[in-house]
Amino acid sequence: MKKIISIFVLILTVSFSAQAQDKRMKESSNKVIALEQTKGEFTQKQIVVSEGTYTFSIANNNVGTDVGFVLVPKGKDISNPENHIKTAYVTAVVPNNTTGTSNVTKLTKGEYVYFCPLNKTSTDNVLVVQ
Repeated sequence: MKKIISIFVLILTVSFSAQAQDKRMKESSNKVIALEQTKGEFTQKQIVVSEGTYTFSIANNNVGTDVGFVLVPKGKDISNPENHIKTAYVTAVVPNNTTGTSNVTKLTKGEYVYFCPLNKTSTDNVLVVQ
């Protein structure tokens, strides 16, 4: 009976370890795209990245108001929220002189435009995914 319990405990331990390692591997494959906003603009006008999974980090550099982040496939109507990639939204508005992040967003090949409706940034900022 002790052997059966020992084997059962060993199997559970190995199983939990494998699951934890798998989760760490998935988290580490996520890359970060860091963007900075100043009054009325993003400092990065064009970014080129590889296809993959990303989190957006949005820095509010003394804008004087809260900022956000919107990502839309190029060519789609940016004023229609249905076209926004909602996982790319920051999880909460970003207060002055702080940094906020988005949820994990899978980017496929193509071009995207990004802007901030709160900071009234230009809508010609381009993210190219190769």
